[in-house]
Amino acid sequence: MQDWKRQIPTIMTAQELLDRAFARASRVEVSGAAAFDTVKKTNIGKITAIGDMTTTTLLKYVRSFPRMEKEDEFYSQLIDVLIGHEKLKKALANLSWCAEKCSDLQRKYLLKVRRAPNIDEVAKATKEFYGRFSSVINRIDPDLMFCQKARDQLRHLPAVDTAVQTVVIAGYPNVGKSQLVERISSAKPAVAPYPFTTKGVIIGHLKSGWRTYQVIDTPGLLDRELEKRNAIELQAILALRYLADVIVFLIDPSETCGYTLERQLALLESVKSNFPDIPMIEVDSKADLEGRFTGRPRISALTGEGVDDLVARIEEVLKAQRVNDLDKLPT
Repeated sequence: MQDWKRQIPTIMTAQELLDRAFARASRVEVSGAAAFDTVKKTNIGKITAIGDMTTTTLLKYVRSFPRMEKEDEFYSQLIDVLIGHEKLKKALANLSWCAEKCSDLQRKYLLKVRRAPNIDEVAKATKEFYGRFSSVINRIDPDLMFCQKARDQLRHLPAVDTAVQTVVIAGYPNVGKSQLVERISSAKPAVAPYPFTTKGVIIGHLKSGWRTYQVIDTPGLLDRELEKRNAIELQAILALRYLADVIVFLIDPSETCGYTLERQLALLESVKSNFPDIPMIEVDSKADLEGRFTGRPRISALTGEGVDDLVARIEEVLKAQRVNDLDKLPT
């Protein structure tokens, strides 16, 4: 799934496409046996250059976007959240239609120019082709702009390896998730004292001996119905659903995150009930601050207190999973 992130080219607007096509056509010159033959062959060359370049470019755009496969559920669902499968599908279908229409116009007007009896008719047919061709391209300008925005979003999706055991850090906004991820992994998420600092899934890597684990910093979860969640929250849900081998749920007893302990515990129960098959490690964060600690293990991502013990616990859970998976293999 990662190759397409590099393969999607910059997508031109309708005007940029036309400017490039007509600029190429302006450089076409073909010699003929006589003046009329030269004019006819040159205009045939211009129409061919415009049609070929534009059709090839549009089909390249269409083919460069990913085909969502079942084995890539995380990316498939994430793209649907961020962009919308149906919107993207419709935009790409319009680009395909345009490529076909341009090819049809090219064939039609190449035939007209070849059959033109004089220079005036050649000029008339070529001018008519330019006008109709421009009109067709301009019709898909909104689709081109949509695809460019989609391309920008796709290129910034996290590089997730579904074959690597993954730790997902979850909890309310501003409970210390990003700071913990930064301390235990290679990720460098933005850390700031306000909610929703994390605008998307951030991937880091935790090395332990010769093993490497993925650590995912998710946007903060809010305790409400799925249909009321925004795109940022839905990314966190998708990370939990499709990627997590273990969830580390952070609770901020100091309540400096802006959410009461009761609300945080309610969210914890919601996550546990929605993802019962995923092992969960519950931790009190911000041990360096005053708060009503819950009796769970305490950590401070700021000072490092309890973090080594947490990492050891994470490794125990992941090791137990590997052993369990081996036991399930047929002998």
